Parts: sequence; C-alpha cells; structure tokens
Amino acid sequence: MAIKPEIEAQIKELEEKYKNSGQDLSAYLDGLLYEKYLTYWDYIHLDTLLSLQIPRTHFPDEEIFITYHQITELYFKLIIHEQKQIIDHKLNDAAFMITKIGRINNYYKILINSFSVMINGMDRAQFLKYRMALLPASGFQSAQFRMIEIYCTPFYNLLPENAKSEYTPESSLEDLFENIYWKRGAVDTKTQEKTLTLKQFEYRYTPRFMRIAKEVEGMTIYEKYLNFPKEVKENPLLIKAMKELDVNANVNWNLMHMGVAYKHLSKDKQTIDATGGTNWKDYLPPSFQKIIFFPEIWSDSERADWGKQWVEHMLNPQTN
Repeated sequence: MAIKPEIEAQIKELEEKYKNSGQDLSAYLDGLLYEKYLTYWDYIHLDTLLSLQIPRTHFPDEEIFITYHQITELYFKLIIHEQKQIIDHKLNDAAFMITKIGRINNYYKILINSFSVMINGMDRAQFLKYRMALLPASGFQSAQFRMIEIYCTPFYNLLPENAKSEYTPESSLEDLFENIYWKRGAVDTKTQEKTLTLKQFEYRYTPRFMRIAKEVEGMTIYEKYLNFPKEVKENPLLIKAMKELDVNANVNWNLMHMGVAYKHLSKDKQTIDATGGTNWKDYLPPSFQKIIFFPEIWSDSERADWGKQWVEHMLNPQTN
C-alpha cells in the first residue's frame, strides 16, 4: 500500500525533529508501536488523586474539608501558572496581560463561588470536633497563596497599613518580609509570641519565598504594569482586569473566609480560636489590613474605603 503524501511529509518532519537526538526516527517509531494506548484515568493519575484524601478522624465531613482544600490548592497552582507567564512575557502587550489576568479572575470566581461548600456544606458539630485532630495545621499555611501575593506585587505593598511608615519600597527584602501582614495574624493572642503554626511555616517556606522574591524583584505583575508605556497603562480593559484581581484576592476571598469563621467559630458572642492559634478576627477582615496589590490604579477614596464590604457582609446574616 502506497504511503499517503501527507503521511510521508509528516515522516520527513519527524526525521528532521529527531535527527540531532542521537537516535534515528525508527527507534522512536518502535517506541510508539510498543506503547500502550493512553486512558483517561492513567493520564490524570486518577487512582493516585483519589487516594490522597486521608482523614485523621472518623467524622464523615472531614473528607469534605480535606477535598475542598486540595481543590483550592490546585486552583492556586493554575493561578501561579498564569502569573509566571505574565512575568516571563517580554513585550509591552496589554492584550496578553488582559487574557492571563482574565484567566486568574475566572479561577478566583470559581473558588469564591464554591465557598458555600465550607460555609453551608459541613456540619458545625463535626467540624468543631475533627478540627482538634488537625492542630497546629492551618489554612494559614498555604504557601501557594503567599506565592500568588509575591508574584503580584512587591513586599512593600504587603505590609499592614500601619507599618508602611516605618519602611520604604527600597528597604531590604528581609526587613520587609519579616513585617509582612500575614505574620501578624499568627501570633498567640495571649502572649503575642509567634505561634507554632507560624514557626513551622517560616522554617519550611521562608527560603523559597525569599528566592521567589529575589527572582521577581522589579518584575512583579504590578511592576511590569508600572513600566508599560502610558498608552498601555491607560488601557481600560487592563485596568478593569487588574482591579477585579485586586478585589478578588484581597477582599472577596477574605470575605468568604470570614463567612466560614463566623459560621463555625463564632456563636452566642463566643469566639473559638482557629486551629493554628491565628487571631483571625484581626487578620482576615480586608478593611483592617488594606492589602492592595496595585495601588496606583485605585483612587485615594477607593483605597481609604478598601474592604468596607466586610462591614456590610457582617451586617447581613444571610451571607454568612
């Protein structure tokens, strides 16, 4: 049977592709011949994936808790995947950044809209029991969420509002990192000492966070935006996408966590400590920290009112 011209052309292209590999095309064709057909379950490692939910107690809802957090981390991975592409892109290309930030916002929307799983999809009585088997682990220890912040904006923008007068954007990365906003949320509420949760987290991830910060110094998403030509910076679609990302990451995401905390950790004016000992009432409200990734694109009044939605959120019980 004669070889079709299009197949012959593809074979020539394959020969060209593999000619410098040290093997001739025939060896690769043998591999293709002997290889098994790919299945869906093998491609996504389904059996492994479904084996990763390992509860530490007998309470059924703990499996929901584990699975939801694993799903969240996978979406964080997708967000970082898009962020790295923005940072690595060499052109002053508003369309490229709009597309990538649009994808990030879609991931955030999915996460934010799915939070009812945590707010309304778990039995409070079960949660208050199995959470005690998780000490001192805490969602506070999500390294990927901290990486998202580092890729978005310089450390200075991650200082709590009342600490910015003590430092400048030119301060050392080490000094800025030591005073980053989220560390203040993981001190013992009684002694003001660092909790074990924070100590573990710093020991495990500080070297990685500092390495990333040094790699992207001057090239975070915000700094890339600042270095765009004026006509690119003023693109209304780009500004809209960046504002949406800022609100999703620094307001809406926190509000969802506040909803979970108030549903499961507050009742009858009694506040229960988080599993890591974090002072969540002072740490989570966006209006308290006023973390803004892209301050230049917001007006003075918008920055002053940052996170006011938290107040409205707490005044409307149906959202909790």
